[in-house]
Amino acid sequence: MIGKVKQRLKSLFERHSFITESTFGLPVFRWAAQADVAQQVNDWWCTCKADGKTPILGTYSLGKAQRLLSMLDRQTAPILCHAAVENTNAVLRAQGLSLPETHLVTPATQVADFPGALVLAPPSAMGSTWARRFGPVSTAFASGWMQLRGVRRRRATDRGFVISDHADWDGLNAAITETGAENIYVTHGYTEVFTRWLNEKGLNAQVVPTKFEGDTLDSEATE
Repeated sequence: MIGKVKQRLKSLFERHSFITESTFGLPVFRWAAQADVAQQVNDWWCTCKADGKTPILGTYSLGKAQRLLSMLDRQTAPILCHAAVENTNAVLRAQGLSLPETHLVTPATQVADFPGALVLAPPSAMGSTWARRFGPVSTAFASGWMQLRGVRRRRATDRGFVISDHADWDGLNAAITETGAENIYVTHGYTEVFTRWLNEKGLNAQVVPTKFEGDTLDSEATE
């Protein structure tokens, strides 16, 4: 049985096959240039500083937080991090990754000691008792799902910044075109819609169901 499966897979891939995710496989998902988004984030930070509010930016602790760190203007003010983010930073620094200076938020942290600081925190900390220590705040969330107005409203944050490590609609289509593959296997995300689009373009596309769904609209919107 295993031998037959291997032979079938070999036969498929000999016909130039490509497996792709489709987390953001809808035309509405088109990412702006990262420099433009970085400007938006830094402008928001400066506005918060001028208004006497602490900006709290919700982000995933691994990957997204470090990407945001590379986008922040460190000349504005210090950067504070929730333990989940700072512990991840420490591990990555130990592996040789260069990251901007950040400060761990502890029970003893006083906002007055870090005037104008921006806070990076995981989604679970947004609106929690932990966040109330910062006094007047402005909240934001960084995610590709912020492209959707409904998700921004449900997040109930002041700002939503469209930042994702997944390919957008144009990126997915460009990658598939550049492979020259005849058979496209689509997994995760908007699989049915994206597969139908590819078939309409004349490709041989089909959905590959998996138990692992990765980033989904529900997980981003409700976590």
